Order: sequence, then structure tokens, then C-alpha cells
Amino acid sequence: MIPTITAFERSPDRGRGLARDMRVRWALEEVGQPYDVRLVSFEAMKQPAHLALHPFGQIPTFEEGDLALFETGAIVFHIAEQNAGLLPSDANARARAVTWMFAALNTVEPPVLEREMARLVERDKPWFEARLPILEDRIRSRLGALSDRLGDADWLDGDFSAGDLMMAMVLLRLKGSDLLGRYPNLAAYLARGEARPAYQRAFAAQLAVFTSQQPDG
Repeated sequence: MIPTITAFERSPDRGRGLARDMRVRWALEEVGQPYDVRLVSFEAMKQPAHLALHPFGQIPTFEEGDLALFETGAIVFHIAEQNAGLLPSDANARARAVTWMFAALNTVEPPVLEREMARLVERDKPWFEARLPILEDRIRSRLGALSDRLGDADWLDGDFSAGDLMMAMVLLRLKGSDLLGRYPNLAAYLARGEARPAYQRAFAAQLAVFTSQQPDG
């Protein structure tokens, strides 16, 4: 059965790979699972049909037969459990890979997103200039610990796993920034993730949605 995921009809990230359907696309490409994509508008995301799939009115969702999922962590975990290629067969290594998925979403991503939101909606507030360094210090604290743990390894725990996929997607939000640039091993780690053929296929598919909607010339 071919699953169907939802994605933005008009992506606010302009096809840069930051919209969260990218995480699910990459996971599906890694395991070689064909999938369909249903594009939804911002208006459609507020309607009962979509809210039945995602109670918070966001993307992506994942439908496969009678199963409907939301939240990228849950979706990627389901894909990894049902298909070979994203979780190790050894039970302990498998548990560690899942731990890195949680670490990406619960420890590393929150301060990154908080900085993004502050830069987006608080830039004109009187407290912004004082608050930004505090937010960036929190990110540096997380990146420093992650950098120390990764060391000179290619991946976080042996072979590439769903934990690396989720961590790379979080780090992508810092690509090209001084925050990530001060940790060369993390920048190289992200580059290895982006170089994977499955990532390239997923990125091209997401970008095609955006570019197909742009006027010629």
C-alpha cells in the first residue's frame, strides 16, 4: 500500500528543505518506499477534513490504509519500524537511535525554533537586542555538547539512522550561520546528510512543488 503525505501547496520556506514534510520524504526515500503527496493550502489546513488528520492544523500528515499519523517524529519512527534501513537490528543500538531522534526534537530543536520565532516576530520589540544573545547562547550550549559527542565520527552512533536524519534536519535550520560554523564537525555532519542520495531525491521533490508554481521569466 502506497502511503500519502501532505505538504504545503505554497511552501513558506521557498523550497529550501525546511518544511517538515521534508523529514518524512527523506525517510521514505531512505527505505525505498514509494509515496503520494497531497498538497494543501493554508485555508484547507483549517478545515475539518484536515483537522481530522492533524488536530493542530499543520503538515505533514501520513495516511496508510486505516492508519493516519501526524508529528514528524512519530511518522519517521513508524516508517523506520516498518522498513529496514533507518534503525539498527541490534536492540541496544536501535534504542540509542530512537534516543537520538528524541534528542533532536526535544533538546536541540526547541532553542533553534525559539530563535527563529524571535527573529521573525520580535525584531521590532525593545527587548529583542538583549534577548537574542541569550537565545543564541542556549543554541551554542546544545551544539557544543552535540559536537563533543559526535567527535570525528561520521554519524551519531555507528551507521546512519533515523536519529541522524532527524538531527540533520534540525541542524539544517542553522546552515550557513555563525552558530553552526563554529563547529566544523557538525557542519561536515550536516553536509554528509545532505549528500545522501535519498536526501537529494527528497529535496528535489519538495523544491519541484515550489518552482512549478513560479511564473516563467
